[in-house]
This record gives sequence, C-alpha cells and structure tokens, in this order.
Amino acid sequence: MLDVLGLDPVAESVYAAMLSDPVVGVAELRSRLRLTETAVREALDRLADLELLRPSRELPGGLRPVSPELGLELILRRQEEDLLRRQQELALSKAAAARAIAEYTDLRPGTVADTTERLVGLDAIQAKLEILAHEVSQECLSVMPGGAQSQASLDASRPLDRDAMDRGIALLTLYQDSARNNSATLAYARWMTEEGGMVRTCPTLPPRMLVFDRQVAVVPIDPSDTRRGALCTREVGIVASMVALFEQTWQAAVPLGADLPHATDTGLSSGERELLRLLASGMTDEGACKRLGVSVRSVRRQMAALMERLGASSRFEAGLRAAQRGWL
Repeated sequence: MLDVLGLDPVAESVYAAMLSDPVVGVAELRSRLRLTETAVREALDRLADLELLRPSRELPGGLRPVSPELGLELILRRQEEDLLRRQQELALSKAAAARAIAEYTDLRPGTVADTTERLVGLDAIQAKLEILAHEVSQECLSVMPGGAQSQASLDASRPLDRDAMDRGIALLTLYQDSARNNSATLAYARWMTEEGGMVRTCPTLPPRMLVFDRQVAVVPIDPSDTRRGALCTREVGIVASMVALFEQTWQAAVPLGADLPHATDTGLSSGERELLRLLASGMTDEGACKRLGVSVRSVRRQMAALMERLGASSRFEAGLRAAQRGWL
C-alpha cells in the first residue's frame, strides 16, 4: 500500500508490527512475521533511513516507531523537495536546449552542414519525417507542446504512428495537461495508448521535438514560429541533450490514464501551481497561456479562482499570500 512512498511490503509489515508493539525485538519480529533475521534488519535499516524509526530514549540502543501522521508527512515533504529539485534541473536543461537550437538558426535554407539539415516548408518537414519514421528501429520520443494539436497535424501523424507501432517501435509522447481538455487530441492520445504507445502529460513542456532511436532529432528552428522550418540533426551532443531533457520531463509527467495530481498540503493542481509560479515571475497572461497551452480566458479564469481562494483583491496581494502559505 505504501510502495509509492518508498516502503516495500516487508518494511511496511515490520513498521505495522512495531506500531502495534513498540518494544518488539528482532527475534519476535522474525517469529511473528515469518521473516529471516537479515530481512528484518534490512527492513529496520530502510525504516530508519526513511525516519520512520528513531532512537528510543527508554531502551538504549533500541528503536521506536514514529507515528504515521508525522512519519509519512515527512516522506511526502521530502518527495516534494525532490520534485522541486528535478523541476529546477529541468529548467536548466530547457535553457541549455534553447541555446543549442539557437546555434543553428543561421543555417541557409535547403543546405546540409555536416550532420544538420535545415528543412523549410511543411512538405519538406513531412517528407523527412516519413523517411525517419521508416528508418526508425527501436523508439521515437516526441514532445508536443501547445495543448490542443491541429487536426491536420494529427491526420499527418496517424499513418506514421500506426506503421511504427505495427513494427513494434516504442512511441513515447508528451502532451501538455491542457490537451486533456481537447476531444480530438485526447482521442488521438487514447488511440495511441490502446495501440501500445505511451502518453504522458505535464503542465509545461520544452520546445517541440522528435528523437528517433536516440540518434536523430528534429526540432523547430524557432519554437515561437514553427513556420520558419525545422532542423534535423545527428550531432551527438545536441541529440544527447534532447534525450536528457525528454527523460527529465517524462519523469515529472503523469500517464494519460491517471488523474492529475493535487498537492496534499495546498490542494493545488500541478497546473495551478505552475500558473502561480509563472505569473509571480512577472510573465503576462499572454505569455502564461502560451507556456501552459491554454487560452488567455482560461488563464484569467484560473487566476480569478486562485485569488478567491487566497482572499486577495489584487494579483500582487495574491502573490504575497501564496508565498506566505508556501504555495510558491
């Protein structure tokens, strides 16, 4: 039951036994739980590492169980701190990826510079993707920011995705959380999962990218204006950066079939927390809606609801109160 908190079944059974009998010893735990002494001691070490056991003041050299209310809350707090650290690492990776992409914006249309090719026009991009989809042999990693995807984009992707999955290619796709609210995008994502693909969502995403077999990456020349074309690169360093960025985002994302998480201490969804963070950093409504893949109206509606929950009459006051409550 507590696997998600890092507590395996053996450690959980030992913890439960010690809660019911705080002075129970190793020998009695072995007998009662039918475990080896090694298994009991490993479970005790694990519980101590998680701070669910602490030194007893009554029994020198002994351990006492920490109450579930305190112990599990401490574990959740550490997990939240770890998530924040990973988000900060992800932000640094996004910046590094943006700088890597910018180095290739001066390539001339239609030219090939060593291992990087500039693709101009939707037809050129689609033709290249068809070739790469045919050549891929193991996996394709995709990041699709912007919330709802256009029907034209979905229609162009379906035959390529179907052929790849029929050949046993692993397809891992990231959408923004807001894509769950678009019927066409959600239906496409569900079709992919039914066919064997894996889909996750996240409040914000790095720029659009496709990575084939961890050897070839296709990214927009300008993430804010995809009409400028795309770059197809086999540069090892750049592709490795893209893969690392994808993997960090994937770890923080939520599988399509799961409900979006809410922070236990604030009741905020991941999207609401990200909105507060963006607006507190000085980003405008228009900028926030682009990052979150939603409309300006949605951003303003969510912010109004957050201000009401905070009892704030202005955004400045809302920011102060959110910080005081530890929401930022």
